Amino acid sequence: MTSRIFRSTLFVAVIVLVCSLAVAMGVLYSHFSGVQVQQLKDKLSLAVTGTEQYGNAFLENVESEHFRITWIAADGCVLYDTMVDQTAMENHINREEFQQALQTGTGSSIRASTTLTERTLYEARRLQDGTVLRISTSQKSGWYFIFGMTESFFLIVIVAFALSALLSQRMAKKIVEPLNTLDLEQPLKNSVYDEITPLLRRINQQHIQIAEQLDTLRRKTDEFEQITGNMKDGLVLLDSTAAILTINPTAMHLFETDESCVGKNFLTIERSSEMRRAVNDALDKGQGSAVAQYHGRDYQLDLSRIESNGECVGAVVLAFDITERLNAERLRREFSANVSHELKSPLQGIIGSAELFENGLVKPEDASRFIGHIRTEATRLMSLVEDIIRLSQLDEGAVMPLENVSMLELAQSVVSTLSPAAQTKNVTLTLSGSGFTVNGVRRLLDEIITNLCENAVKYNVPGGRVDICVENNVLSVRDTGIGIPPEHQHHVFERFYRVDKSHSRQSGGTGLGLSIVKHAAAYHNAALTLESKPGEGTTVTVIFP
Repeated sequence: MTSRIFRSTLFVAVIVLVCSLAVAMGVLYSHFSGVQVQQLKDKLSLAVTGTEQYGNAFLENVESEHFRITWIAADGCVLYDTMVDQTAMENHINREEFQQALQTGTGSSIRASTTLTERTLYEARRLQDGTVLRISTSQKSGWYFIFGMTESFFLIVIVAFALSALLSQRMAKKIVEPLNTLDLEQPLKNSVYDEITPLLRRINQQHIQIAEQLDTLRRKTDEFEQITGNMKDGLVLLDSTAAILTINPTAMHLFETDESCVGKNFLTIERSSEMRRAVNDALDKGQGSAVAQYHGRDYQLDLSRIESNGECVGAVVLAFDITERLNAERLRREFSANVSHELKSPLQGIIGSAELFENGLVKPEDASRFIGHIRTEATRLMSLVEDIIRLSQLDEGAVMPLENVSMLELAQSVVSTLSPAAQTKNVTLTLSGSGFTVNGVRRLLDEIITNLCENAVKYNVPGGRVDICVENNVLSVRDTGIGIPPEHQHHVFERFYRVDKSHSRQSGGTGLGLSIVKHAAAYHNAALTLESKPGEGTTVTVIFP
């Protein structure tokens, strides 16, 4: 067995040597040819850039013994050549590389020289003005290498042939045939040389291990895809070069891409400078972050480096929707500022009047007027505090007692309460509808009707009307007042928002009435709509489920 293996090995060694020489020659020649072609293309790119910017001035400064640059007009006339006077050159209209460049933007060709050992490579590119820039160089052909190794090649061939003749083909077949018929899918069922039995056992063990690992990997992959696929947050995994390894559906929607982006650099789908800085920070420093807007919403992007054995192998990108948080922070700031301002105004009036009394600057006949002013401002302050408390309860989602409330009876009570104020303003209040019952919070439902009717009376005109209709789970309050301009209609339910601040001050409004209506309606899962035309009036509708 040993002698047979030795002879076979010797035979294979000779054959491998011959093949290796041939393959090495082919690979080396192919490699260096490819390198030379790529260098030719790179130099052409540089020449194109220089020519497009500086024209002949750039080409006149080009000096090279190995490369030749020719600038050709669209009609084939040579505009400039770095080695030959262009006036003496023939028209290049029929040159292969020139025609390709005119048609497709780039062109290549290879033309043999007068000898078999050399050929010329041509690369051409069309410029923006329609002209073509061509670069060429000489290259040794494959025959040059063959001729240089002819003696050694024939010597090796002769030796290999002699050895091949000495070896018995029959013996080689006896050795190789059992190995060729091995069943590697079921290694233990093979009956061959005893020397390879341990190898077959090892292969069988590896088959079992690979099957178990594939099953585990498949299960973990399925779990990972299910988890990331159902995530509401965007998830992107990057390698150490910032190329995308995996991306979940949320992130695809966020960055407006699809699965084809896998393998591409992350910065090709998110090109902002802030994201570039965040990716670099994550890969270099371990952490990076950025804030960006996508599809009209705000997102916080957190990037963390992934390490293995102390080396950076990639990064994970998580995108969180922070729109609601930012809006809440903005509303909180605005609410705090507005509350401070609204509380300050009546307090200043009360303090000012009190100081006048304290300093004896109020005449006896004016005392009642100042006392009335203090009472008015104190009442306004109390109303404001009560409205703020109601809004706070609604914001906190406090649980309130529910009961069946007759909306018609509630509306009748509000109309009775507001009738004196309506008569003072010469406004007619009317109530219609068969009514309906709502299982809700009586105080909040009263707030809805009261605030809508108060506003309808306050912002009405002398001789106007306020029509209240309670029917089929719908409450509507329609007035013939001054109306609301279109640009203000989307804001009137915001806290402290006033269309006419001076009129609201005079009427004693807190700026929270419609906001309370909005939150109270939401508490009862009711839909709220507003329709208004300046000078014609306003209709507010609350539709209960």
